[in-house]
Amino acid sequence: QVQLVESGGGLVQPGGSLRLSCAASGSIFSINTMGWYRQAPGKQRELVAAITSGGDTNYADSVKGRFTISRDNAKNTVYLQMNSLRPEDTAVYYCKADVAVRPAMLYNYWGQGTQVTVSS
Repeated sequence: QVQLVESGGGLVQPGGSLRLSCAASGSIFSINTMGWYRQAPGKQRELVAAITSGGDTNYADSVKGRFTISRDNAKNTVYLQMNSLRPEDTAVYYCKADVAVRPAMLYNYWGQGTQVTVSS
C-alpha cells in the first residue's frame, strides 16, 4: 500500500504565499509523474501542475508565473510553491502520484486533500 500525506494548506490574504508538500510512503518501487490538483466548491477537480521524474513540468494557464512545482526524488516528495495568491485559488488541493509498486505495475494514488483559502 502507498500513502500520500499532504501538508501546508491554510488561510492567506490575497497576494500572499503558501507552500504545499506531499510525501509518498509505503511499497514504492518508483514514482513517475507527481502532481497537484484542486477542487473548488461546485466545480470539477482540475490539474494545477505536474512534474515528471525527470523534472519536466506542466502548469494550468491560470497559475503560470505564480506557482512552481518541484520534487525531491530521494524523499518521494513533491512541493507546490504558490505566490501571488488570489481568491479564485481557494480550493481543496490534492496530491496525485503515479507509483510503480513493482516494475510495470503502475497505480494512481491520491492524497487526502488540504484546504487553501485566500481571503482578506
